[in-house]
Order: sequence, then C-alpha cells, then structure tokens
Amino acid sequence: MLSDQTYANPVIEQRADPWVYKHSDGHYYFTASVPEYDRIVLRRAATIQGLADAEEKVLWRRREAGEMSEHVWAPEIHYIEGRWYIYFAAGERDDIWKIRPFVLTCGAADPLAGQWAELGIMRKANPLSEAFTDFSLDMTTFEHRGSRYAIWAEKRDHISNLYIDKLVNPWTIAGSEVMIATPEHPWERIGFWVNEGAAVLKRGGRIFVAYSASATDHHYCMGLLTISGNDDVMDAGAWSKSARPVFESSDETGQYGPGHNSFTQENGNDVIVYHARPYKEIEGNPLYDPNRHARAQVFGWREDGTPDFGAPDR
Repeated sequence: MLSDQTYANPVIEQRADPWVYKHSDGHYYFTASVPEYDRIVLRRAATIQGLADAEEKVLWRRREAGEMSEHVWAPEIHYIEGRWYIYFAAGERDDIWKIRPFVLTCGAADPLAGQWAELGIMRKANPLSEAFTDFSLDMTTFEHRGSRYAIWAEKRDHISNLYIDKLVNPWTIAGSEVMIATPEHPWERIGFWVNEGAAVLKRGGRIFVAYSASATDHHYCMGLLTISGNDDVMDAGAWSKSARPVFESSDETGQYGPGHNSFTQENGNDVIVYHARPYKEIEGNPLYDPNRHARAQVFGWREDGTPDFGAPDR
C-alpha cells in the first residue's frame, strides 16, 4: 500500500535531471542541470520538500574554452570512501556536441563549504577501450558485492546505448565496458534512438536500473532494466528490459516528458525524483526549453517485486 505522504510539486522549478542523495548526516543533497547549462549547483535540506527553499550554492562554473566549456549537464553527487564526487557531462565551446563525462571531487566533510577540484575527464585503465569515443553522458555509480560500478550512456553509430564497467577508483573505469541496453522498442526511438539517464534501485535481491528513452519532448519516458543480485552485472545477457514504459507523460495529470530520475527514501517511503514539463507543445529545440521542473513522489511495489511508479502527480 502506498503511503499518504505527498509533495508540493514541482519541488524546484527549472531544474532538470534532478539528483537527490541522502547522506549519513541525515540531510538531502540536491543537484541538477540548470537552464543555462553553465554551472554546477548544490542544495541541502533536512527534508526533500525543504530543498525548495534551501539556499543554492554554485560549486563550479564552466571553463571559458576547451573541454568543460559548454553544455554542462546532469550532475550527480556521490560520497565514496570518505570523499565527495560529482559526475557530470560537458562539451567544448568550439565543439558543443563533443559531450564527455567529467569528475569533480571535494575532501571536506561539508560539500557546500569545501573546495572542489577538477579531476578532468573520466579515465580508462585500459587505453585500448572504446569508451568515450563519442557523445557520452549521464554517468552514475553503485556498489555491489564489494565492487563499485559505473553505468553511462554513450552514442555509437548514432544510437545512444547504456554501458556498464567496473570502477578502478572513482575517476577511472577498468576499460572493459559491456553494453546492457540499446533502444529496441518503438517507444525508445521517437525523435532519437536513446537510452540514457540511468538510476540504480535495489530491492528484494534484484537490481533495477531505470533509464530514459526517446527525444526530450513529451515522448521522453522511462524504461526499466532488471537483473538478479546473484548474477554477474557485467554479463549483458543477464539483464532484462521492460517491454513497455514504466513512467510516461500523462494528459490526465498534465505532466509531460517525465524522466532522468534519481531514487531516495524519506520516512520509510521509496521516492522517485524526476523532471517533467507542465505542457506538451514546445517551440524550438526541447533541450533549450527551460521548464523541466524537479518533482518528487512516493512509489510502491507490485506483487512480482517490481517498482510501480504510477503516473506523474499533478
């Protein structure tokens, strides 16, 4: 049964690709893409709803030229082995679609007060790896059975797929990446062939990966990958994909293009944090429409043990 806990949505306006991380200090840390795509911001609050009024601090601004100088996208904050890390994607002023994954780090206990340093582009332990040779973004990380892994989206042959690899350290992948998802269903191929924006959820001995598909207009929606926690996450054949979207636009609630989410918990409830627009029609490139708002809602679980996200709340 779903909790009666609700949120006043949107929690934060004009913040796309929202990432919420609950730290051991009991606070929620929030970062997201800003409409200008020029900086990385962070908020902290004791509750998810409190993030709405929390002071927002700029941790880092794009460079004036070269790498990390354009299209700063989809930051995620993680606390790994006593340090803070932010994974994000960015392009170059002279090549704006040369999107690659980058890393920032901070050793202070308080990420809002400490100094953040650039670690540069995500590295590869195996220089022969093909990773990051093309449009690559939306890197996330998770721990499983004592090892840490990264999942990201990378475009190859004009198709955005999801890849997984083991992390050697928080800024280096092993370089033995495996593709675990490619757009194969019609609802993943509207506008563009896209699987991106992975977010990991664990429950009942299984690992779920929610991801976003299709163009970033009202066709944007979420699918779900599943694997048993007993299987090898580096075995592409062990992953299964939902045949239908698990979260999509709703004319009934008036929310469109829900996606690029994160997961957290509050008061014992599972919470999905995602972005959506309050209208369907968009003028121009939807990437530059600023009104993807950060939203939150409690979700439940089906009898078969899979998540039930329902429809985007009003």
